[in-house]
Amino acid sequence: MPAPSQALNRLFLLREALLRRHCEARFGHLAAHPRAVVLRAGRLALTAAALICTATVAGCASSGSSQPAASGSTPAASPSAPAATSSSNTPAVVAPSSSAAGTPACATSALQVKLGSSDGYAGGVYVVIDFTNTSGSTCTLFGYPGVSLVTGPPYKQIGLAAKRSTSTAKQLVTLATGATAHAQLQIVDALNFPSATCGPTKATALKIYPPNQTEPVYLPNTSTGCTKPVQIMYIGAVRPAS
Repeated sequence: MPAPSQALNRLFLLREALLRRHCEARFGHLAAHPRAVVLRAGRLALTAAALICTATVAGCASSGSSQPAASGSTPAASPSAPAATSSSNTPAVVAPSSSAAGTPACATSALQVKLGSSDGYAGGVYVVIDFTNTSGSTCTLFGYPGVSLVTGPPYKQIGLAAKRSTSTAKQLVTLATGATAHAQLQIVDALNFPSATCGPTKATALKIYPPNQTEPVYLPNTSTGCTKPVQIMYIGAVRPAS
């Protein structure tokens, strides 16, 4: 079996002979220079092959460059996942009536409520309301007591309940067993107002709701209230007892 180089040489010689006959028939003036024709034909073949390879490489390059773009589009959607997670991480709100440790609010049944010191002035009086934790566990108070003058029993409210005073800021008060908090109540003398405007009536008790509770206590008190809508009482926020 002839070597590959010999076979190629024979093919080349056969191609040259065929080309020479063709050239003699069509290009007599070039028949004397068949190798020039072969070289030209070879160059044309190489040029065509080069163009084919160039087109092939360009096609491969374009397909290769488009592939990363497609793969790169996949990670682009991934940042939306953390955004959805973070939105759910929306933070929780702690109720102001309980401490950070989850200490419960003081129920009315856990408190001894009584009137403390009083301080009169021209036209009214300031009265302290004490709240003492009598339960066996720690509890908290936050905000304002609810206070009104009543007649009875049976108890009936006289006029308007005490209005909240903003002169003292609200704060969470933690009461251990036996500890006391207080709030200051101001009662304006109803006789400062015309009788027709006030409708004065003597009370028998103060009705007091500890902060954030719905069960009241009744403490004896004989202040005069206004049956008509005249504001004569103001209550401050609970504070730790000094």
